[in-house]
Amino acid sequence: MKKLAKVFKSLEDETRLRIMALLLEAGELCVCDLMAVLQLPQSTVSRHLAYLKNAGWLNDRRRGVWIHYSIAVDLSPVHKSVSSALRAMIAANKTVGKDRERLRGLSGKNNCA
Repeated sequence: MKKLAKVFKSLEDETRLRIMALLLEAGELCVCDLMAVLQLPQSTVSRHLAYLKNAGWLNDRRRGVWIHYSIAVDLSPVHKSVSSALRAMIAANKTVGKDRERLRGLSGKNNCA
């Protein structure tokens, strides 16, 4: 039951939900891209990413000084069910829509300076 609670607790924050929405759509994003889209400092974004990773949602890989995050490929059945529901619930969310627009605006730009 503790693992189940951890999965749901990891999504109780709006910033973490926004991060999940972006990663569900984009597949993989660098911390610098997430900072630019969310308009938040690196420390805040990294803290939320660490929380999601510790809850089993994310994988990461280092490329130079930047870390890239993606949805874990080996999600548990609970994570998969919640992920499917999350996709459906956030599809029409206005904040997520604005985040998607900002992400599209970053396409081709080097935000990791």
